[in-house]
This record gives sequence, C-alpha cells and structure tokens, in this order.
Amino acid sequence: MSVIPDRAAPLDTPPGASARPDSRRIRLGARAAQEAGQNSAGQNSAGPDSARPDSARPDEAIRISEVSKTFGRGPAAVVALDRVSLSAAPGEFVCLIGASGCGKSTLLSLVAGLDRPTSGGIATNGNRVALMFQEPALFPWLTATRNIELALRATGVSRAERRERAAELLELVHLGGFGGKRPHELSGGMRQRVALARALGQEADVLLMDEPFGALDAMTRDLLHEVLEGLWRRRGLTVLFVTHEVREAVRLGDRVVLLSSRPGRVIGDFKVDLDRPRGMDSANTVDLAIKIKAQLREEVIRHGS
Repeated sequence: MSVIPDRAAPLDTPPGASARPDSRRIRLGARAAQEAGQNSAGQNSAGPDSARPDSARPDEAIRISEVSKTFGRGPAAVVALDRVSLSAAPGEFVCLIGASGCGKSTLLSLVAGLDRPTSGGIATNGNRVALMFQEPALFPWLTATRNIELALRATGVSRAERRERAAELLELVHLGGFGGKRPHELSGGMRQRVALARALGQEADVLLMDEPFGALDAMTRDLLHEVLEGLWRRRGLTVLFVTHEVREAVRLGDRVVLLSSRPGRVIGDFKVDLDRPRGMDSANTVDLAIKIKAQLREEVIRHGS
C-alpha cells in the first residue's frame, strides 16, 4: 500500500483544512507498507521468533504458509486465522468466501503488509501489491483525475507525467471525459472505477480486493465484473478477491477458496473449470455456486450449533 508521509500535504487542500491529512485516509494501495514489512525475499513473516516460511516458488505470485493471527492476549484473545495455507499462481484470479468474521479481510491485510501474522509467513515473490477496499475512499474535494494523480505522486511519478497517466487510467476503466468530476458528481459504480484506476496506477502485479462491489446494485456490479475481467486479462494481474456472494466468486474466479467460521481455516478449494466470459445467472455458474454454498451453509450451521 502506498502511504504518503504525514508531512506531505495533499493536493488541493480545501480552504481552512489542516495541511496534515488524516493518515488513515491517505492509504491508497499496498506497496509501501508491503515493502516496509517484507524482507528482500518478498516475505512478510511474524518475526524472528516465528517459523520462517518457505519462499514463494517461481510459479507462485503469493504463498501463504501456516498463517495464524490472534488479536489481544490472555482470556480475551481472539483467534481470527488458524494455520491458513494457500497460494496463487501469477495471473490467477482467486476468490475467498466464508461467513462474516471468518478472517477474510484480516488475511488480505496480512498479504498487503498492513499487519503481521502471529505465526507462519507470507511471500509475494517480490511482486508489487495494491489493495482496494469496499469503499472508494476518494478525497471529496479532488477531481477524479487529481485523486489518481495523488496516488501516482506517492509512487514517484513526475509531475509532468501524472496528468497523462491519470487520463490513460480513466480511459482504461471507461471513464474518459469524467476526469474533471468530483466524487459527489459520480455514481457509486463510477467512484469504484476511479478507485480501481488509482490502484492500477501503482503498477501492481498483485491486486487485493476486499468486497469492492458489495454495496453496488446488480446492473452496476455486472458492468464492473466485465471491466475487472478485461483488465485482469490484459495486464496479467494476480487477484485475491474477497466476497460474500458465492455466484460472484464463481463468475470471476479461477478458484474459489472457502474459509471456515472463526477462526478461519481453509476447508475447501474449488477449481472453476468454466469457459469465460461467464454470467452470474448462467446454468453452469449457478450449479457450481449451489455446490459451494451447500458446504458454506453446513459450516455456518455447524459453527452456530
């Protein structure tokens, strides 16, 4: 995630606003925090006292090895993840599903380098990582172009290049001509496309997406599925995508990984061997989604009993 230092004032700070931005709102991707939390082998491990994870193999963009995460200590401690292991190949689209509170978002934060595992380790093979949240988190006083330029500035793109690169990225997500609009002038789907363009501007190899389309209507979501799939194909991205919607996971993913209820463990890994493009309502998508949902339902019932 690219993090702009507090001492750097944001572009076009509105009149009367502090020149020091809230550091929670200037997190625009996952690269800088990843680089700060990883060693030269591209690993994010729990520390010197933890077991050193195996490095990612050349055929792996992400390797998660026996990762556990506990919040707090003593009787009040909460185990969010328990010995999670999975990998993603370069260019693979992997979807994570599971009940609320099973640790999906926690796992993305660990891969992004925003937090460190209690035990186990994560290797990203030197790949750049960008993180996209459910909310667009755009600066409301900046135009779409300037929001993207801010992220480009954080990654070292020169002033002369930023405007041109921002225009290219907006065209990439089908928002050419909307660069001068502020967030309140854009629909929810358009704001998400600006956020996607901002993430892509970091030239990431790995894109982490935490329920990015969960708050959108069905028509807008379908459109963004097509946009995302096209970008994924053209740029060869590795995507780790969190969703609660099983059909969305089958629609987009090469694989669907099912996590148990808390503490999260991998209890299913389904290969989606269906031709693309796929529809959310196509018979094959629905059939596989029913199979995965049945196992998810059994897990929720088991945990609740």
